[in-house]
Amino acid sequence: MTAPKTSWIASANDGQSHFPLQNLPYGVFSTKGQAPRVGVAIGDQVLDLAALDEAGLLPAAAKGTFAASSLNRFIALGKPVWSETRKRLGALLSGDDAALRDNAALRDQALVPMSAATLHLPVEIPGYTDFYSSREHATNVGRMFRDPDNALLPNWLEIPIGYNGRASSVVVSGTPLHRPNGQIKLPNEARPIFSACRKLDFELEMGFIVGKESALGEPVSTADAPAHMFGMVLLNDWSARDIQQWEYVPLGPFNSKGFGTSISPWVVTMEALEPFRRDNPEQSPQPLPYLQQQDKNAYDIALEVALQPQGAAAPSTICRTNFKAMYWTMAQQLAHHTVSGCNVRVGDLMGSGTISGTTPDSYGSLLEMTRNGAEPVTLADGSRRAFLEDGDDVIMTGYCQGEGYRVGFGAVSGKILPAR
Repeated sequence: MTAPKTSWIASANDGQSHFPLQNLPYGVFSTKGQAPRVGVAIGDQVLDLAALDEAGLLPAAAKGTFAASSLNRFIALGKPVWSETRKRLGALLSGDDAALRDNAALRDQALVPMSAATLHLPVEIPGYTDFYSSREHATNVGRMFRDPDNALLPNWLEIPIGYNGRASSVVVSGTPLHRPNGQIKLPNEARPIFSACRKLDFELEMGFIVGKESALGEPVSTADAPAHMFGMVLLNDWSARDIQQWEYVPLGPFNSKGFGTSISPWVVTMEALEPFRRDNPEQSPQPLPYLQQQDKNAYDIALEVALQPQGAAAPSTICRTNFKAMYWTMAQQLAHHTVSGCNVRVGDLMGSGTISGTTPDSYGSLLEMTRNGAEPVTLADGSRRAFLEDGDDVIMTGYCQGEGYRVGFGAVSGKILPAR
């Protein structure tokens, strides 16, 4: 086995860090007294790209895009500039180019301990779409709420089901969310009541950030779809199950989802994820021609969910699964999203839908794990959960395992506050 290339920043080289030289994810951070700007995670440090740009160490094509409160201006420059910048950062952080390593004053200015950085929403999100692409998740939900013998609706195996959500309440990891209020229809009541959600849930998802816009009326093919993707984030699409059950017929989720969606602060680029592409899942029946794909568009990303009640000493891991099992790929999602002529814009966020495996410990929501609350899960401190309680903190993590290194996403977390 060839040893992975290492960085002169030692914390990036232990094989467990989510942010080794092979990753270099982008985010937006601030420090005390200084405005938000673009950074890259390396080990336990944030590399200030605005400082490197000012020192003339980054590609001229990206000049002026890093002293910004979002990645959008940089992303809009396109794939050749992304690749050139990534290559340049790799050289600076490996020591192949010593301009940063051997300049003590610049190192002191440009390297910020992760613990001293405040992380912000990494992109301005013009639009948000959420898909429903895990066959296991759709089957589990269908068995609970429809016909156990015919859990999937007739269209599910033919099209990547999705809905256009709202982007206004997408928040960065660590942002607490209040338990939502809304209409709930109790089983034995003729009319709904107005109440705080009683069945609050998480949904383990991944999301991709659109990196290249398309024109109105022009579909994006599955072959061209990867060129329209900048990178991926972890995503928790919080769900108010009781509000959703009452409102979702006939037009789908609304208030049950609109109160918040959390994403991780670091955007892992598709270039960093390239070594982890895998064969696409088998699909039957064969999709219509516009959804067929020749390239490998699945990704081997190990995922975990932990839940920490307020006052608990440590979180309890309650789910382990993998993104590669998703039935519909991101390329198919984007092809279907645009086939009618809908255009996409730089910064658009596309959620995968809940990611579930085949066993209860790989289900990506409490709805599935607890069979809609009938079989609560037991946590490490002995407490039980049918659904989320106030004070609960949900932490999702994910990474790709390479030979001697990990390409990770860090975490996306959020704490539930009482209803207003």
